[in-house]
Amino acid sequence: MMTPSHQWKSSTAALLSLGLSTALVSPFLVQSTVLAQTRFSDTQGHWAQSCIQSLAQRNIINGYPNGEFRPNAPVTRAEYATMVVNAFPNADRSRSARSFTDVRSNFWAANAIRTASQTGFLTGYPSGEFRPAQQIPRTQVLVSLNNGLGYSPTGSINATLGNTYADASAIPNYARGAIASATQRQLVVNYPDIRYLNPNSRATRAEVAAFLCQALKNPQQASLISGNYIAGSPAEGLQARTDIPVVYDVAKKVIVSPQETAPLTVKATEDIKDNRGNTVIPKGSSILGELQPQGGGTQFVAREVVIDGNSYPLEASSEIITRTVSARDPNLLALARNAVLGAGAAAGLSTVIGDGTITAEKVLTGAAVGTAIETNRNRPWQSVARDSALGAAAAAGLSAVIGDRTITAEKILAGAASGATIGGVIDPALQEVIVIDSQTDLNLQLERPFSLS
Repeated sequence: MMTPSHQWKSSTAALLSLGLSTALVSPFLVQSTVLAQTRFSDTQGHWAQSCIQSLAQRNIINGYPNGEFRPNAPVTRAEYATMVVNAFPNADRSRSARSFTDVRSNFWAANAIRTASQTGFLTGYPSGEFRPAQQIPRTQVLVSLNNGLGYSPTGSINATLGNTYADASAIPNYARGAIASATQRQLVVNYPDIRYLNPNSRATRAEVAAFLCQALKNPQQASLISGNYIAGSPAEGLQARTDIPVVYDVAKKVIVSPQETAPLTVKATEDIKDNRGNTVIPKGSSILGELQPQGGGTQFVAREVVIDGNSYPLEASSEIITRTVSARDPNLLALARNAVLGAGAAAGLSTVIGDGTITAEKVLTGAAVGTAIETNRNRPWQSVARDSALGAAAAAGLSAVIGDRTITAEKILAGAASGATIGGVIDPALQEVIVIDSQTDLNLQLERPFSLS
């Protein structure tokens, strides 16, 4: 596959046939209104679409003759020099012009490289080279913008980087001050995960465009990039894909049947902080949800979190858990002694491992009707059932275990409502159960951003 610079070189003759200068062969430097593009066939719905369109309208960047922008393509140092000079045409040329051993005077980006070095946006290497064809890494782009704009960090550099990036240790030493400053100025855009700078990865065309948009933005203007991806954003809250380590501290194992839904309440095992270091979900916060059948296994889906006595909606889920054990496995009895069971699993296993092993304190009953395992310790099944509303399927399955007389018609919920109670498909001839390690399997990841506002 040809690189962008090769493709443009090969089209020089065609451009000349249109009466255009060879200075226009870079996809980043297009002054002709004939070739200018503001909409591209491959950026619709892209996370940087608005930014790319805005820069194209200002002739800072441009696409390719076939109507593409190629947002994921890499950017060379020569191409970036052209972009940054276009973006800041009035920058003060405070440095002496420098010649580079590998940039000929007739090179298509020679003027842009000379200007970028005079304005302080780019420098060469100690060897005297500029390396125009080198793909520029994200670190170099951010250092370039920060230095060219004359920004300096405030406060602790290590604290800024450590509180913002999970991969702060990968930032080269020479760049740490500039990256901290760029972060404080909100020049850094990390997609898809705001916590990862990926400092040494090559910068894509979309990423460079996003950095430029942030650098060009007036402080009073709204950003063209979602705040979910702007590192150091003042907006408090957790971004999508934030990990939330949790534990179910009632028992070491949780056992459910493959088809049942069972309520569960877990606790956060550490403070969950936003990208500014603020604790959003404190350690020990209760997170309520349920185990749901998913992909041949079960998945814990969180619905709300309780913080300082207040409930907030939360959309998060665990990995799908597929660890199964045969219902006839002789080791299941030992597992059940240190486990809680979903109502479906309890009913199905009662005839296998014995009613005495399955007590009320080991059964996950419907939190939606105010009956939870924590409130039923040392109570017999019959007492729990008398105080609980049962889904129709659960009632049918449990009747063989605790006696028909305990389950009355008024306690049975039919239709859709039954899914909100004990729930689950009860199968007395259960063939296998899913065994969940409550210390590791239930860890959550946010599906949507979360804040207390």
